[in-house]
Amino acid sequence: MALFSKKSIEGLLAESADTQGMKKTLSAGALVALGIGAIIGAGLFSITGMAAANYAGPAIMISFVVAAIGCTFAGLCYAEFSSMIPVAGSAYTYSYATMGEFIAWIIGWDLVLEYAVGAATVASSWSGYLSKFFESFGVSLPESLMKTPFDGGIINLPAIFIVTIMSLVLMRGTGESAKLNNIIVVLKVAIVLIFIAIGIKYVRPENLHPFIPKNEGPGKFGWSGILRAAGVVFFAYVGFDAVSTAAQETKNPKKAMPIGILGSLVACTILYILFAYVMTGVAPYKLFGEAGNELAPVATAINHMGTPGADGVIVPAYPWLNRVIIIAILLGYSSVILVMLLGQSRVFYSMSKDGLLPSVFSKLHPKFKTPTRSNFFFLLFVSLFAAFIPGRIVGEMTSIGTLFAFILVCAGIIVLRKTNPNAPKAFQTPMVPLVPILGIVVCFAMMALLPLDTWIRLVIWMMIGFDVYLVRGIRKSHLAVNDTAADRKKALRITSIVGLFVSLGLLGLAIAHHVTNDDADGDKGIMILSGVVLVFHLIFYSINLLKANKEA
Repeated sequence: MALFSKKSIEGLLAESADTQGMKKTLSAGALVALGIGAIIGAGLFSITGMAAANYAGPAIMISFVVAAIGCTFAGLCYAEFSSMIPVAGSAYTYSYATMGEFIAWIIGWDLVLEYAVGAATVASSWSGYLSKFFESFGVSLPESLMKTPFDGGIINLPAIFIVTIMSLVLMRGTGESAKLNNIIVVLKVAIVLIFIAIGIKYVRPENLHPFIPKNEGPGKFGWSGILRAAGVVFFAYVGFDAVSTAAQETKNPKKAMPIGILGSLVACTILYILFAYVMTGVAPYKLFGEAGNELAPVATAINHMGTPGADGVIVPAYPWLNRVIIIAILLGYSSVILVMLLGQSRVFYSMSKDGLLPSVFSKLHPKFKTPTRSNFFFLLFVSLFAAFIPGRIVGEMTSIGTLFAFILVCAGIIVLRKTNPNAPKAFQTPMVPLVPILGIVVCFAMMALLPLDTWIRLVIWMMIGFDVYLVRGIRKSHLAVNDTAADRKKALRITSIVGLFVSLGLLGLAIAHHVTNDDADGDKGIMILSGVVLVFHLIFYSINLLKANKEA
């Protein structure tokens, strides 16, 4: 039965060796750059200050280390899979090889939240920083063309512009995309290093004392605050796993993929810690929670890089650095969008090759050898999403989708060691099952900290995915060609039962949100959405279940 059928590792390796497939143009260095390009972005320039001011103080540096350890658990599992199964698709492909088609479909659909929705979120923020950049020159762009209808505008045109540009670059080929990304990475890392080099001489020891502020309650400074801040800054690392989606376009993936994944994690962790040291060293950490300027908290730190004047007020020695930081943010966001769009198109490429999605997503351009039609589809999807839907609504959806993917990859390593212990590996995750279990625990703990409305949106998105699988995927899967009528009925019955249980989970989450939420307007919208989705799916899954039982 295709529902639990697995793709053989041998078949996946044969697929990766297909000479008619994508061009193999990426080196280990290019993969490290791809990872850095995806990781360094809004997290470094905004989350650091907020987490320091509200949770950890100067000990935000420890929080980055804790978050990096959590990412490393998942990264080690990704590295083993990507070196053993160097095929486009990332967590989707790994799940298909270890846990079967149904779980693979769930994770493939979930990855849309990480990649496509993530790209739309970043594109929305890119537009805001572009406006600030022009404002620094005294030019005001029309707000009606810079904001979504929900934010008082008409359309977010700059968001459409940056998504279109990055998509066109991807259509030309990953070699060209990687070259552009390399340039962007060099520039923004250089700017980060300039910030560190200039700011480090203005670090004042008194700002770093006490290094761990006294605890003021659960999650408010002290060690509990450090751990809560780790959960917040974890999302500044999101993106390293996108490296694994380019495995099929890598020259020597068995060696290059672990280097790309772990190398980008290590490089970004070092930069994050140094950046946090300078930020909390040049200005008292509590100021970052009060900052009102448009580049808070980075602008606050830059404004404290100087010497006190006669009135005791610090005179910034490098006021021009604020404008440079805006450029760094624009570049950082651009490279994040590039890598997210790359990852999304490659996941759908793999799902299409397996028959779970229409073949249009796996057709390659005859010259560029890239899935240009898939790129064009997501150009439209992500552009429209960013143009009309506020980024704040989908930001946390990206995080929960990413964490869910990490959990399944970690679980996949445990399953792989049980079911195929002799599979050849160029890189092996150490201390299995301890490392994967720790990865699962850390990631789930961070998921649990996210708001209930984020959980509700995740469940609704996954229910839509079940619909697509029931209507098309379950019938068109290449692994289902030999299924008997009884097999198909059993698959329909199982998926319908799972859908009914998920529907009950949605009901429970909606009730919990209603009981705990203080925002009446927000709660009303969530309850209406949940109610409509719940009623439709209870009917839909019940009909399918009755149909399966009747025909059995």
